[in-house]
Amino acid sequence: MSLEEVYQRNLQHRTHRAGWLRAAVLGANDGLVSTAALMIGVAAAGKEDFLITAGVAGITAGAMSMAVGEYISVRSQNDVEESDRNLEIAHLAADPEGELQELQQIYIGRGLTPALALQVALEMHRKDPLEAHLRDELGQHPSTKARPVQAAFASAVSFTLGGLIPFAGAFAPTLGTQAWSIVGFTLAGLILTGVVSARTAGSKLLSPTLRVLLGGSLGMAITAGIGRIAHISGI
Repeated sequence: MSLEEVYQRNLQHRTHRAGWLRAAVLGANDGLVSTAALMIGVAAAGKEDFLITAGVAGITAGAMSMAVGEYISVRSQNDVEESDRNLEIAHLAADPEGELQELQQIYIGRGLTPALALQVALEMHRKDPLEAHLRDELGQHPSTKARPVQAAFASAVSFTLGGLIPFAGAFAPTLGTQAWSIVGFTLAGLILTGVVSARTAGSKLLSPTLRVLLGGSLGMAITAGIGRIAHISGI
């Protein structure tokens, strides 16, 4: 099998999608739930005149918050990985024999005989000891490396797209049906998000879709209840 065939086979796995997929699913789900919850809360509080304004403000603020938060979070992960990398460089320079034995023990733990594990560890150290330790000792791999800008962009775009779904429900023909229209649009969006995330991850449809649907529904219900209490209390 050629290197190109190996590369193409690896592309069939979903691990390399983990970073941006997590950010995109989280962003879309947050966009749906937070925008819908905000607008339903406003409607339940009897403030229908501010419904559209609240929706626009919620989508804009949420997208920016998600992008910044995702960037900072993933960048912090990169900082940890870089710190571990520098520490491993220092260990290899100070005690290469000890690091070789450590790598051998890792391979023994994975099922190789001591002799074969030592042979593999020696070959890895001859080729690129740092890469071997980052991959096999620390679990760092280029395909799963955190990418802050990619994650921030995916999060902001998916939040906006998710938020536009309940926002569209606010344009119901009559004021009395706005809240139910928002709920209906949001439930449809949650189902779509669950199906797309399951398909992209290569998992079964039912469990991820139900998880997204039930979580979003709970968030909307709680916010509607709080908005209703605020309306009754005259807040």
